[in-house]
Amino acid sequence: MADKTNKSQKPKEPSFVVKAYLLAYNFGQVFGWSFMLYQLFNYYLTDLRKTTTLWEYIGTTVVIFQNAAILEIVHAATKIVRTNVVLTTFQVLSRVMLVCGVLLATPNAIYSPGLPLALLAWSITEIIRYSFYGFNLLNIVPSFLTFLRYTTFIVLYPTGVTGELLCLFWAQRYAHKNKIWSIELPNSYNFTFSYFYFLWIVMLLYIPLFPQLYLHMFSLRRKVLGSGGASAQNSKVKSK
Repeated sequence: MADKTNKSQKPKEPSFVVKAYLLAYNFGQVFGWSFMLYQLFNYYLTDLRKTTTLWEYIGTTVVIFQNAAILEIVHAATKIVRTNVVLTTFQVLSRVMLVCGVLLATPNAIYSPGLPLALLAWSITEIIRYSFYGFNLLNIVPSFLTFLRYTTFIVLYPTGVTGELLCLFWAQRYAHKNKIWSIELPNSYNFTFSYFYFLWIVMLLYIPLFPQLYLHMFSLRRKVLGSGGASAQNSKVKSK
């Protein structure tokens, strides 16, 4: 009876078509973020800084592959990936908002010192994350990749958040001075919206959300790797 119960609770494997699609999506994202990381280093290691801005050089890649993450909401909603749709929506749209609602919407956010920080943290994080998902579909996740997945966030998460906040801060200064993307009274809709205050609300939301998500990642790390980190992961693999 116990065996039957376990079998009934075992997650259903995705179909061949779904699995092929998810593999293409995940490894396509690995390629995209790897190319972005290459562009980032290439920009600072060559003379490109003399002829163009970082955003002019890398912006198209960022827009394409960050907005492609919207498909993850569809994956969660259609249950082809077993993940929380609300959490996925929040995580994806927060990044999309920063790219489309800040970097594309304000001309000075792209000059923020936070931009290279955010792109560096995003690129490395996404290369590891999508590689982990892809190899997990193939059931051949290397132990070092698991270790990286649940360890690099310790540095990359605060780095990315710092970069994002700096971009938001640069954007709000421009929004306050020029009152862009705002609706003021009086108007026929009897409605007001301040993009300047909206950006500040977004920044203030980082105060309660960042510690919760950061500590959540540490709890996941303990669950997956145990207290021994890489050595614990290796012992788990050997015991299997």
